[in-house]
Amino acid sequence: MANTAQARKRARQGAKLNSHNSALRSMMRTAVKRVRQAVEAGDKNAANEVLRNTTSVLDRVADKQIIHKNKASRHKSRLAAAVKAMA
Repeated sequence: MANTAQARKRARQGAKLNSHNSALRSMMRTAVKRVRQAVEAGDKNAANEVLRNTTSVLDRVADKQIIHKNKASRHKSRLAAAVKAMA
């Protein structure tokens, strides 16, 4: 347990930041899953719409440095390729 006032405050701030970052990471994962589900369902119009929203989410999460920008780019590229490959 933290002994000084400064250490107690940093522990509080860290816990709050951790929960916020976890929520953003969860939102990102859910968005990626929605695109994959739309691709599985075979609805190209819905997949394109969800992909656009997911791209925005990935960019926002990468800007906040929750994930690395290259990881966001890799996700976007693979999801876009999956949507493009739909018949």
